[in-house]
Amino acid sequence: MSEQDRIVEHIPRLRRYARALVGRAGEADDLVQDTLARAMDRLHTWRPERDLRVWLFALMHNLHVDQGRARRARPEVALGEEALAAPAPGAGEPPDVLAHRRLAWALARLPEPQRQVVLLVSLEQLTYDEVARALELPVGTVMSRLSRGRAALRALLQGEGLGPQLEVVK
Repeated sequence: MSEQDRIVEHIPRLRRYARALVGRAGEADDLVQDTLARAMDRLHTWRPERDLRVWLFALMHNLHVDQGRARRARPEVALGEEALAAPAPGAGEPPDVLAHRRLAWALARLPEPQRQVVLLVSLEQLTYDEVARALELPVGTVMSRLSRGRAALRALLQGEGLGPQLEVVK
């Protein structure tokens, strides 16, 4: 099987992570497309002894960081208070849809570094070592961010508010 075929096998995981990371389908698809283009352009730099999945997530992470820097350089219009409110349950929506919406809402409120680690460990099931390699962090930092992220998610999902580390800046 060629490297290109192996990359194609990882597209569903890349899409899932990108969607959870950025929250909007169109923006997530753009991030996946940019990641795949970069992977094809830099395939010659990948070494077979490295885990292809971790390498792809590292490419996506770096692209996302670069895009975030570019967005910060271009100020956007701030959303009003109503955009930060928890989503109101829709009438007649199944409980699993409501739970998914609530989890997506809580994940979006996490600081980006915590959200990245929580998603890679919980959603993509990467090991701490794999996350550390993908994000170029020490394993201890991965564990710390994961712990703080999970605690913040629990607090948000239990309705304890944002707390000091997640306070919304007005």
